[in-house]
Amino acid sequence: MYFPYFIIYMVVGFVISLAVFFWALRNGQFKDQQRARFLPLEDEHETPIAKISTFKRYEAYALVLLSLAGLAASGAVLLFALLNANKF
Repeated sequence: MYFPYFIIYMVVGFVISLAVFFWALRNGQFKDQQRARFLPLEDEHETPIAKISTFKRYEAYALVLLSLAGLAASGAVLLFALLNANKF
């Protein structure tokens, strides 16, 4: 009865997860895994604050918008299920 909605919801979530995963691979988020375990042992050095490029700012806005869209979709599915629960 609600299966098509939940299947579409899961497929959309899976596609978004794959898109974010491949974005992370393309941008090198998983490179240099050997260095990551030594980061807590390094001394903290003050680094100058880098100016954020316009592309990175738009990218951050797009990720926030994507997460808000996911939350809205979750709320819509939950609301739809609650409103139609009394009909059967």
